[in-house]
Amino acid sequence: MSHDSSLILIIVVGIGLAFVLGTLANRLRISPLVGYLLAGVAVGPFTPGFVADQSLAPQLAEIGVILLMFGVGLHFSVKDLLKVWGTVVPGAIVQIAVATLLGLGLARLLGWSMPAGFVFGLALSVASTVVLMRALQERRLMETERGHVVVGWLVVQDLLMVVVLVLLPPIAGILWPPAGRAAASLDIGGLAATLGLTLCKVATFILLMLIIGRRVIPLILHHVAHTGSRELFRLAVLSLALGVAFAAAELFGVSFALGAFVAGMTLSESELSQAAAEETLPLRDAFAVLFFVSVGMLFNPVVLVEAPWPVLGALAIVLVGNPCVAMLAVRWLPHPPGTPIVLAVGLAQIGEFSFILADLGIGLGILSERARDLILATAILSIMLNPILFAGLSRWRARAAPETVAASAAEERLATTTLTGHAVLVGYGRVGRIVVPGLLQREWKLLVIEDGGDAVEQLRAQPVEVIAGNAANGEVIAAANIAQAKLLLVAIPNAFEAGQIVQQARAANPALDIVARAHFDAEVDHLTQHGANSVIMGEREIARSMLEHGAAQRESVP
Repeated sequence: MSHDSSLILIIVVGIGLAFVLGTLANRLRISPLVGYLLAGVAVGPFTPGFVADQSLAPQLAEIGVILLMFGVGLHFSVKDLLKVWGTVVPGAIVQIAVATLLGLGLARLLGWSMPAGFVFGLALSVASTVVLMRALQERRLMETERGHVVVGWLVVQDLLMVVVLVLLPPIAGILWPPAGRAAASLDIGGLAATLGLTLCKVATFILLMLIIGRRVIPLILHHVAHTGSRELFRLAVLSLALGVAFAAAELFGVSFALGAFVAGMTLSESELSQAAAEETLPLRDAFAVLFFVSVGMLFNPVVLVEAPWPVLGALAIVLVGNPCVAMLAVRWLPHPPGTPIVLAVGLAQIGEFSFILADLGIGLGILSERARDLILATAILSIMLNPILFAGLSRWRARAAPETVAASAAEERLATTTLTGHAVLVGYGRVGRIVVPGLLQREWKLLVIEDGGDAVEQLRAQPVEVIAGNAANGEVIAAANIAQAKLLLVAIPNAFEAGQIVQQARAANPALDIVARAHFDAEVDHLTQHGANSVIMGEREIARSMLEHGAAQRESVP
């Protein structure tokens, strides 16, 4: 099979099988991520049947990580990062150091060498950005202070891993040379120069993005937005996200993920940040799925049978060691209420950098293939167990010390509004910003549902109630007291998501007056079938206004 057809086949089979198994996992009330991982195992070389090209899947998955981190950066400003810097830097360093020592101890018990144990311990110390970001988004924690600490912790982990990836090859070449070549003396000056150069590159990249990129990127997007073409705007966003990530890796030695995160962060304060996040979301989700499929492809299930105790030992470090160390470390540092529990559970899994470290260790002759299988087994099992741990550990903490989690529980729980006979607006974008003052002028009691952090902050300064979240979520729509509302205005541009909102609202209140927006005739039919009383298509309203204006001009002609 040709290279090109292999690429097409892995996308078709990977996404198709991930959809089937992800849907099955969802029906069984477990995380769809489990289905995606099992899809990778099914098409991997260690199970019978079709075997996908293992060289292509990780590259496709890397695009997903880039887009995901770009989206995270869009919701995380420089000010947010600086606020938590004093907590996340010492905390992440301590957590990684202790986890590495625990992994080293396990490796020595297994009879591995010191360098193998060191790399193995590092691989067990770094959480998966993809998994943790999804967990925070699902629990509406991205915009909270606790969420900022967790994201900042991940950024510090990524920075430390960038340094490790740069320094490990020269250190390995000096201290642990390949078989047949004697170890050279340690060049302290050379290592210091290498470390200083790496830190200078990272600092230079970040400064350039904050000083120059902060002005240039929004300027480019504003120029493209003025063309009126959504396709060009979408391409501009993707080009900037991928281009900056690639340039960061090639020119500054920064990881793709960190480069994309900084690119998104420089755009976060622009008015176009929300639009940029919406445009990259579909591709972000698709490539994130391929990431999990690619991880599953590398896993050899035989390790679970041949080495169960080492797997359990590594899993204990990830599920118990990392959370406990993180909780203890953050307790001695300034942090918002409820941060230790969220951080502990969030770090109880490993992912992208663990796989990169494992591959690097094998390439340097430090790790064996069996060690990589052990790391992959730990990653897959921890990712599968993480959602359960999130739910179970939170309940345990609530029973054990309810006074310490009261603030965090209140933050996560959505209180139902006391408004009745009110209007509910979903979305505070270009349409919503025009609708809000009009409704307030007409003295409507107004509640707005919005999931963009900047938009939520702007709304809180106005005389309206605000619910931060996705209205397609049943808990969010219920908190808006739709059952006793009079009017629902769905102003978001995504017709599929709008259809879900309309359907839930109609079921909750059959007498509710529902107005939605659409771009095409098919979207009008879709929203009407789901229960909308009226669907306004922008193009039709523009045409109607033009005709009315033309008719008025015609009548004024003598």
